[in-house]
Amino acid sequence: MQVLEDYFDFQRPDDIRVKGTRVGIEHILYEYIHNNKTPEEIEPNFRTVTLEQVYATILYYLANKETVGQYYQDWLDYCEKAEAEFDKNPPPFVAKLLELKAQKKLATQVGKIQG
Repeated sequence: MQVLEDYFDFQRPDDIRVKGTRVGIEHILYEYIHNNKTPEEIEPNFRTVTLEQVYATILYYLANKETVGQYYQDWLDYCEKAEAEFDKNPPPFVAKLLELKAQKKLATQVGKIQG
């Protein structure tokens, strides 16, 4: 008989992946929790994950809501922090694209005022 934990690779306390894939359970849980998708809607988004693995991930979360919920929240917090840091200090090519976008917007606004 397969145990629920057999569906996962526990690489580190902050890295749980679906066994045989590189997919972290947090990605499946994001679709389930935040996007309110069903397992059948989630499965096509991950080409290396089976429908059974999606169900196992959701069941693992539901059976261990406190610990897996904290794991998931820690991941969300990390993503928000990383995004804020990226926004504050974007790589040079991103900064250049943002500058070009701002210039284009300004030119469009000036054109409307003059036109």
